Order: sequence, then C-alpha cells, then structure tokens
Amino acid sequence: MADAPAPTTLRVLQMNLCNSGRADCYTGRSMTRAAEVIRAERPDLVTLNEICRDDVPVLQRTLAAVHDGAGVVSAFQAAGDRPSGADTHCRDGQPYGIGLLTRLHAPAGGHTVHRGLHPTQDLADPEERPWLCVHVDGLLLACTTHLAATSYRVALTQCRDLFDEIVPAIRRSTGYAPTVLSGDLNLRDDDPAVRSCQRPGYRRVGDGALQHVLATADITLCCTRSVGMRGATDHPALLATLTIHHRRPTRR
Repeated sequence: MADAPAPTTLRVLQMNLCNSGRADCYTGRSMTRAAEVIRAERPDLVTLNEICRDDVPVLQRTLAAVHDGAGVVSAFQAAGDRPSGADTHCRDGQPYGIGLLTRLHAPAGGHTVHRGLHPTQDLADPEERPWLCVHVDGLLLACTTHLAATSYRVALTQCRDLFDEIVPAIRRSTGYAPTVLSGDLNLRDDDPAVRSCQRPGYRRVGDGALQHVLATADITLCCTRSVGMRGATDHPALLATLTIHHRRPTRR
C-alpha cells in the first residue's frame, strides 16, 4: 500500500482592512500596513475582509514577491447592495467586499473559485454579506467571509449555513478536501454561540475578539497570534499555522 503524502504546513493570515473609505475606521493606511505584514510574516494563505476590488491584485503581487514569484492565485467577491440589486461600492466606486490569496502547493496546481451571498441577510442592513472559497486541487478548500455586524442572530445563521449548506455543496462538486475558514465572523471568541457554529469535526482558534480560523479535523491548528496593524485599521491581523494531514491514497 502506498504511503500517505507528507503533511503540508501553511501559514494563514486574516486581515480586516476597513478600506472602503466610508467607515469611521478608515485611515487610508491599511493597504500599506497589510503589505508590510505580508512581507514580514510570509503567509501562504491570506484572507481579506472590508477591501476594494483593486486591493486584491496589489496584495497578490506582494505575496508572490515574498515567495520568489511562486504561483499565487486570488479571488474577490463583492458584498451585495439590497436597494440597487447590484454591488456595494467603496468611496472611489470600486466594488467592496472580501478577498482571498493563496500560494499553490498542489501537485497539479489547479484551482476553482466558489462565491456568493449568504442566503440569510439582515433586512435592516442594505449591505448583503458575501462568502468566498478557493478549492486547490489535491490540497485544500480555503474560505473566507465577513458576517453580519448588525444582527447577532443573522451572523450566527450565516455561519451555520456556511458549514451546513455551502461547504457541503462545494464538496459535492469538487470532492472532499481539508477545509479552512478564516474571517471576521462578528461573533465574539468567548461567546458560546461561536461553539454552536463550530460544527463537529472542526477545530477553531481566534484572536480573542471577532476573527476566527476554523479547520477540519485533518488539519492541526497551532501557533496563533495577533499582529498589530499600528492603527491603520480597527482589527489586528490574526496569524495561525496549520498542518494538513493528507489521507493515505486508496487503491483502485
């Protein structure tokens, strides 16, 4: 019988950059600080909340340079705008939402992007919250989201829908892969409700506040720490190391 592949270790960096230009936490400095953190911490996977669409390729180039030009893929999903039926926009007119960057480690290097808006939204909030996943063939399903900030119950429902409906639907189309979700869940780390969103078979670490990393049981999470953003945004960055324990190949 063939041996199982050696474990893969990845560094995951979660950042909420408050870069729409509309919120009180906007400083105009978060992109500069984000690039500094990426260069210093050398992550393999970066999840981004509260960004503008053009922020993604800028940070993709930064991450690629950190890894000596290695293949880095990126994805973006805009938040919805209920009144217009279109996207929410940053002050400069760009679509506003969430992003994901990942360095490809898979043998084949292929990937697929899955994205959308959560089926449950706070109807009192014009901003419709998105989710985003990148499936890296043979390695990982990496996801991010930014859950509702205006309703605790809606945020909890969105979190449960992600694990009970959205991720299983992706797996039906792509096949199983070890799964990690990293993002600003707007659910406090010390709130029992976060544990009710954390489905059986998942592990979780957090920043002590609203940002979390959750992973399936075939991933070990360790070495979590906050990284200061020097006042450039209202959230610290969250850095975690994960080790993927690959399944032993099956004989056909």
